[in-house]
Amino acid sequence: MDDAPAVEGYDLIGDVHGCGATLALLLERLGYHQQDGVYRHPDRRVIFLGDLIDRGPRIRQAVTIARRMVEAGEAYMVLGNHEIHALAYCHRSPGGSEDDWMRAHTPRNARILEETLAQYQDHPTEWQQTLAWFLQQPLYLELPGLRVVHACWDPSCVERLRDLRQEGRIDLDFLAAAMRPGTEEACIVERLTRGHYLVLPEGMDIHSEDGTVRRTARAHFWARQPRTWGDVVFQPDRLPAALESRALSEDERVRLGHYDTRQPPLFIGHYWCAGIPALPAPNIACLDYSAVKFGRLVAYRWSGEARLTADHFAWVEVSGEEGVPAMPWETDVD
Repeated sequence: MDDAPAVEGYDLIGDVHGCGATLALLLERLGYHQQDGVYRHPDRRVIFLGDLIDRGPRIRQAVTIARRMVEAGEAYMVLGNHEIHALAYCHRSPGGSEDDWMRAHTPRNARILEETLAQYQDHPTEWQQTLAWFLQQPLYLELPGLRVVHACWDPSCVERLRDLRQEGRIDLDFLAAAMRPGTEEACIVERLTRGHYLVLPEGMDIHSEDGTVRRTARAHFWARQPRTWGDVVFQPDRLPAALESRALSEDERVRLGHYDTRQPPLFIGHYWCAGIPALPAPNIACLDYSAVKFGRLVAYRWSGEARLTADHFAWVEVSGEEGVPAMPWETDVD
């Protein structure tokens, strides 16, 4: 994008996942204050990295804060995989039957969106407006001096999306195509919002702390010369011991790609990091620090630097109070 306002810098905020009270606190600590219902800063803007929704207790509050800021020109946002899931789950396939949804209403798919739909249950018009607003947001941002995407900056996918849709914004036709495995649209949406995965060998799986069993492992894209799975796996769940030293195939290495340190600073979310925020590479910051699991809601205060520094991280630790149901005045954000 080349129409960005002249500002002092950007405050990039990782996956909120419905932790609306924590988001409000983080914005206040960053120097943003409400004016006419919108959080504003005299000379900085926010960039939300996606995944505003699902899981947390104040989803409507989180969405309302972000939406008001974006619509007032005080923030940008890129879509995360959870916004993509909501859009596909809540829209029917073009030309299909009444029960033909872009994303099937299976128990697993319903469970992902369960908390969001429950919190919007008494506000159906607001939910439809929220879905329409999601469709107005891009899958990536390229502003002077920095890049933003939810999960993975894949140059070929970004370039192709730029050719197909103005400024990285998709529509329902594109989304419907993206829900069909093997399409070009599916590859673009999967790569930008979910990143790379390595498929585990037959008979092996990963058991998460929340009880989920996975047959894939998330992998990053900034190792210069990765040789083993342990060099690239980027997730909180540990690999089975036998896979740490498993050699990457040539095909796996090629598909992972490599974001070179000479490229502009890149900001991502998605990967459920833990602990004190740190930089995985000199020009890459991951800002997802498991907020909804009582981790940290993390921001990076970027002011034009070509090489990032951990000193520019800011965060709020998510307390157990975030788990208390929101009061009406918190949700309304007035």
